[in-house]
Amino acid sequence: MGLMPKLDGLEKEFNELIEKLQDAQVLKNRAELAKFAKRRSELEPIIELHQEYKRKLQDLDHARALVEDSDPEMRKLAKDEIKSLEGEIAELGSKIKEMLLPKDPYDEKNVILEIRAAAGGGEAALFASALFRMYSRYAERRGWGVELLSQHPTGLGGFKEIIALIKGKGAYSRLKYESGVHRVQRVPVTEASGRIHTSTSTVAVLPEVEDVDVQIDEKDLKIETQRASGPGGQHVNKVESAIRVTHMPTGIVVLCQEERSQHQNRVRAFKILRAKLFEMERRRQQQEIAKQRKDQVGTGERSEKIRTYNFPQNRVTDHRIGLSLYKLESILDGDFDEFIDSLVTKERQDALSQQEASLD
Repeated sequence: MGLMPKLDGLEKEFNELIEKLQDAQVLKNRAELAKFAKRRSELEPIIELHQEYKRKLQDLDHARALVEDSDPEMRKLAKDEIKSLEGEIAELGSKIKEMLLPKDPYDEKNVILEIRAAAGGGEAALFASALFRMYSRYAERRGWGVELLSQHPTGLGGFKEIIALIKGKGAYSRLKYESGVHRVQRVPVTEASGRIHTSTSTVAVLPEVEDVDVQIDEKDLKIETQRASGPGGQHVNKVESAIRVTHMPTGIVVLCQEERSQHQNRVRAFKILRAKLFEMERRRQQQEIAKQRKDQVGTGERSEKIRTYNFPQNRVTDHRIGLSLYKLESILDGDFDEFIDSLVTKERQDALSQQEASLD
């Protein structure tokens, strides 16, 4: 389908929505009213541009007719007008095509961030800690909040695993590109010979979802209580506040022990479990359109190496876009918007190319 037939179809839908929003039966149904009003507000800016686009096309037809005028001055004015209108029409067409790109419905969601040490033992755990600090600093720079949900620290200041909730408008729209394997190349403090070691940590970025998004059947769960481990004095020794939840059909296990209250740990565990189940189903759906995914900026799979942090060369490289930045310390301090902006641009360009192919 070409661009104009698609826009004509959207304009027809828009006019039908206006009629529905004036219908007495719809006005009585709050759910339908909200649904139709939301869709109308989504379409309105596209329809406005479409109408302007059509006016410019009419003006262009008129100007082209004047090129045949007997008056030389009128012909020159018509040619100048044609050149100007063609530029305006091309710009409007680009704006419309960008607005027609499908939007990720989860972009405005909060994020559940999960970082795990992978290959490299203690060095990988230390790198996981450095990544958590990097994302915490990034969140701070953007005015987002960070709430620790679960952690499994090592004795050297690292983490086997750490999970946090990052709360802020548009958090998922920025951080969703961070899912995958992050590789570090550096000389460990414990390495006497000064040899460079390579270690990895995995990052998973999940949109926070509500009860209505994921239904969990209590019969599918195994819920256990245990004493919290780590610092905590008498609380650790006497109170079984930690919660371990196993989702039997999938084998997903979540352990939360950060709070002194068993109830609070249970709430946190269910928050993580819902996000993981939601993401698992989303991955299944995405695999069904795997060919399309290959054309986009990375799949976000944990097995996919997305970035390398090279300490000796002060270099961080994003392998999906081939971009290297020589400011490693600044990036680990949360200054990595240049990567995110480039990934957003690349994904938009890929989506526009796919859209062009579908409109031809």
